[in-house]
Amino acid sequence: MLSPRSSTLLKVAAASLIGATACGPRTTAPVTTGPAPRPTPVLMPPLAALGVHRVVPMPASVVAASGAPFALSATTTIVVPAAGGEAGRIGEALAVLLRPATGFPFAVTSTDAAVPNGSIVLRLGGAATLSSEGYELTISADSVRIVAAAPAGLFHGIQTFRQLLPAAIEAEQSTHREASGWSVPAGQITDYPRFAWRGAMLDVARHFFTVDEVKQLIDILALYKLNTLHLHLADDQGWRIQIDSWPRLAQYGGSTEVGGGPGGYFTKADYGDIVRYAQDRYITIVPEIDMPAHTNAAIASYPELGCSRTAPDVSPNAPGAGLYTGIHVGWSALCYDKETTYKFVNDVVGELAAMTPGPFIHIGGDEVQVLTIEQYATFIDRVQDIVAQHQKRMVGWDEIGRAHLKPTSVAQMWRSDTSMAAVRQGAKLVMSPATQAYIDMKYTPATELGLDWAAYVELRNAYDWDPVTQYKGVTANDVLGVEAPLWSETVQNITAAEYLILPRLPAIAEVGWSATQTRDWESFRARIAAHAPRWRLLGMNYYPSPQVNW
Repeated sequence: MLSPRSSTLLKVAAASLIGATACGPRTTAPVTTGPAPRPTPVLMPPLAALGVHRVVPMPASVVAASGAPFALSATTTIVVPAAGGEAGRIGEALAVLLRPATGFPFAVTSTDAAVPNGSIVLRLGGAATLSSEGYELTISADSVRIVAAAPAGLFHGIQTFRQLLPAAIEAEQSTHREASGWSVPAGQITDYPRFAWRGAMLDVARHFFTVDEVKQLIDILALYKLNTLHLHLADDQGWRIQIDSWPRLAQYGGSTEVGGGPGGYFTKADYGDIVRYAQDRYITIVPEIDMPAHTNAAIASYPELGCSRTAPDVSPNAPGAGLYTGIHVGWSALCYDKETTYKFVNDVVGELAAMTPGPFIHIGGDEVQVLTIEQYATFIDRVQDIVAQHQKRMVGWDEIGRAHLKPTSVAQMWRSDTSMAAVRQGAKLVMSPATQAYIDMKYTPATELGLDWAAYVELRNAYDWDPVTQYKGVTANDVLGVEAPLWSETVQNITAAEYLILPRLPAIAEVGWSATQTRDWESFRARIAAHAPRWRLLGMNYYPSPQVNW
């Protein structure tokens, strides 16, 4: 990876002012010896009843019981199937999560036999109606049982169990141990997602993000049961992935970013690390190489590919010829009528497909100003065939509806212009309406970070919409899912990104997971308020929206 950037951590410094009154004598603080008194831990009490849970996204069904709660203790064990496998790995992950704050050992045992009282039991073999991501969580004084039809459901179930515990469970070492009762109230939760695609997008092209920063985002997705991370890997300002057959793409095209910073790129090893980290959390990586526009970094690296207009502004801090550090869009373009272009596309898609286990390759396709509609359609048709030849499904922004789409293709809707054009051809839709789901938009006019060309997107705007009714003519059968894009023109590191992500991404996670009849703004704003202590313990930055009583 070239020029990695460490996250900028926001720190608050406190100062004491010591002085004397204008007319009185100066007083001197007494000298103390010995260790400083231990600070009193902050009380984080357990839930009183399951009916007042603070789980996000809202589960499909929550039934409280009147029995005693389940309490974690030094003898609590985590029991996984005898075969181990993915369920065993999930059990170990749960133990790793619970040990630091509680100080308890949480031994993980593998058995299909009866389990002792005081166990947390993970089992596969749940009802098919739960789908591959659903789970059933049953809590009594004697045990916690999480049952799922597939490992992803078990993983989502432990995220719910995690959120049912006091926020202090996130502490890495615990001054909170004495303060929190590690118990969960009795009852049963049955849960499964509404949509198959529930994701976020991170633009690493305009500003580069390190592998560790991407992993921090993956951790947020996992906590809120999101299952897709779309990485925008190339744009006018930077190319962020190693391609062996065209090495200058990363080496030269990845050498800068918006404003002229050092940029960077992911080696194939870096990308593989990200993919594996996501897979362990049941998250699919969807890589995007935007084309035929948004391609200046590629064209600066290989000028024979380009049929662009002149850049609309100068880039005084660009480190080399042709590189661009501004934020204007639409002016760059690959040549649609050169065979060199399609060799380039085939090589890039082939290498990307080989290192991406997920089924999708995103080809962008948005904001093309240089080509005519016919030229654009010709380009997308050929690229779609190339993606299919590499055994992947093509995803593109909604403009791809102007081409001849295969029914396996997916259109990502950021505006309503071409939604029906894609639907009429049998394509599925991922809903990312800019006025609700673009989490790079400012919250209010006073927000320092973000843009405002689409809307000001406060928390309720991100929550109060429905993917099926957002655009006229769309039906539930047309919608594959939802995604919240974060474009990075103004976002330089993960700390800044988190300020725009939280609390809006959990809101969109609930839009994607929870059934319409279970969603309610007043309920959500009460539940999300309880997540702020969790975020603080996890070191996550967030926007304290005035719409929530934090």
